[in-house]
Amino acid sequence: MNWKKKWCNINKIIYLFIGFSIIVSGCKDSKTKETSRVESLPYFNEATFTPHWLTPGSQEEKEFHVIPDFTLINQLGDTITNETFENKIYITDFFFTTCPGICPKMTDNMSKLQKEFKDDSTIMLLSHSVTPEYDSVPVLQEYAKAKEIIDNKWHLVTGDRNQIYDLGRNHYFVEEDLGVEKNEDDFLHTENFLLIDKNKHIRGIYNGLNRASIAQLIIDINTLKSEKNF
Repeated sequence: MNWKKKWCNINKIIYLFIGFSIIVSGCKDSKTKETSRVESLPYFNEATFTPHWLTPGSQEEKEFHVIPDFTLINQLGDTITNETFENKIYITDFFFTTCPGICPKMTDNMSKLQKEFKDDSTIMLLSHSVTPEYDSVPVLQEYAKAKEIIDNKWHLVTGDRNQIYDLGRNHYFVEEDLGVEKNEDDFLHTENFLLIDKNKHIRGIYNGLNRASIAQLIIDINTLKSEKNF
């Protein structure tokens, strides 16, 4: 093989490498576009979860739906209120310790969030027991120990059943049975996770059983953290 042929072959290799690099770069750009989000997350105020695009810090935002005051008890026997989450972003769900179905997977995914934001004091987790008559403080404490839950990072709460069900149905809007009338005797059971901002606004709803939904939740938490005027 003469030097011209060698040079041609070298050029072919270079062009192939450049072409491959462009393709890889294009794929990366495409992936970035797929996972990128708007600068500000939407706000929600009712069970259909129709998004409202408000300006953070605006008067409209200040007058928008917020999670009302509550008083519950966590796995340490400490009183948990809205003030516990003052200037915090938190993710909340509804579970019970003896649940054989969806709850173990939900807890596993909450554990992933705990691990992801373990060293971030601005992010907290809140899980409400929907069987507070059974899930006493000692029961929650054992559950927390078994699941390696970090106290004061992730609160498992019990308390007044009516208050918990009212929060879930009428303020977090976690159930998906739209148009179906429920009362305190109807069991509350849902796989939904809610993202709550520092001002107690609902900013997202996610399927707590779905890996892709949890990945999006992590992205949205980071988006919320960087939100302007927040």
